[in-house]
Amino acid sequence: MPSHLSADRPAAQPQGSGPVDALITQARRLKGEVDAVRRDTPADGTDPRERWRRALYDLALHQLDDVDRHLAQLRDDPQTASGPSAGDPVTQPGPRRGSLLSRVGSAEWNLLTDEVTWSGELYRILGRDPAAPPLTLDELPSLVLDEDRPRLTSMVTGCLVDARPIDGEFRVVRPGDGVRTVHMVGEPVLGADGSTASMWAVLRDVSELRRCRRTVSETRDSLRRERHAAARTEHRLAVELQEAVLPPAHGSLRLPHDASHTLDLAATHLPPSTQTPVGGDWYDALGLSDGTTLLSVGDLTGRGIGAASGMAMMLGAVRGIAMTGADPGPLLACLNRLLDTTAQPALGSAVCLRYRPETRSLVWAQAGHPAPLLFRGGTGRALDAPRGVLLGAVSGASYGQAEETLEAGDLLLLYTDGLVPGHAGNTAAHRLLALAPRFAGARTAQDCVRAVVREFGEGEREDDACVLVARIAG
Repeated sequence: MPSHLSADRPAAQPQGSGPVDALITQARRLKGEVDAVRRDTPADGTDPRERWRRALYDLALHQLDDVDRHLAQLRDDPQTASGPSAGDPVTQPGPRRGSLLSRVGSAEWNLLTDEVTWSGELYRILGRDPAAPPLTLDELPSLVLDEDRPRLTSMVTGCLVDARPIDGEFRVVRPGDGVRTVHMVGEPVLGADGSTASMWAVLRDVSELRRCRRTVSETRDSLRRERHAAARTEHRLAVELQEAVLPPAHGSLRLPHDASHTLDLAATHLPPSTQTPVGGDWYDALGLSDGTTLLSVGDLTGRGIGAASGMAMMLGAVRGIAMTGADPGPLLACLNRLLDTTAQPALGSAVCLRYRPETRSLVWAQAGHPAPLLFRGGTGRALDAPRGVLLGAVSGASYGQAEETLEAGDLLLLYTDGLVPGHAGNTAAHRLLALAPRFAGARTAQDCVRAVVREFGEGEREDDACVLVARIAG
């Protein structure tokens, strides 16, 4: 039976060396460019990003070197040389060092004659003395690490008994060279009766390739861990900033100037229930020196520490502008100019209400935000919204105002659009208005907030949300 190593099955001949020379030139030019970029990469062993980049460059250079060698084999060494026979392993001609075959070894085990044939390179790959006879299939596991022997035995058994192709790796210990990883592919050769007559295999030392890939994998994992740690830190900072800026979210809100006799206030912030970073939602209640109270809720686009810091800026601006005595419409116009001049473009929505207790009158404005909901006598409705575009959307935008006269026992509900997951606009308002009977039986604003949280705050939430309830005292 002819061996796959013999000249009976010669390798295909290249059709001229011109195209191959051009490919070699391109491969070497690319290899030089990659190497130049790699040398310019800082060798900072403490930075996982740089370690990951350098590992990728090393892997690319290793693979481009293989391409270069393979193309050189096509040009310079097209003839497939025979390896040493079992009887004279040293005298047979072998492939030139640096050619494709000098990096790949091959073998055939003839089960009918017990003849074993190894190529010269296989001796080097397995760390064997070229003068020693090739190993039989029973002897081959003696070169393999103990933990890898069952894998090799399983591959060989599957090939000989079940005629399955071999494709796997194992590690060998080479004298003076340590542990090396060898990749083995092979197939059974069947006789006329269908039984396995011999087995051939091609083996390659892939230690450097595996080392490069392992380095890439380790640095990628290290970079992923660093990113996760950074994300956790950013999330924690964003939450802490949000908690530091927003009024307390538990219990009733306390207003200065003793406004508690005119308004019963309560609010809460609902964070996302997933790993999504917090957004830029806010709520606020501010007692002003003229006895009025400013209520506001809003939402700034973005997530994480950037959104939280932007929210803090917006909330600070709301409070500062309100202290000047500005009505809700002009206040929102100022916020719009503020967003229009910030270095980081952003959009926001907001609703601001100014309540005057002596007349129970309410003046309010909105910027692309859901209208407040008014509950009275067991029913509810959305207030008719004045004109107002999103903050930061149109330079120089103006904002209209609307007025409403409230009655004792009325309840106002302000919210951001993430409160009702999966719903927006009229649908969200409709679901909130359905809580009117519960609000009618509630004794305090905090009871109303608890009813909202029970209805909308206990399920999965991809976005954070705020809700503020104001109850008009009798």
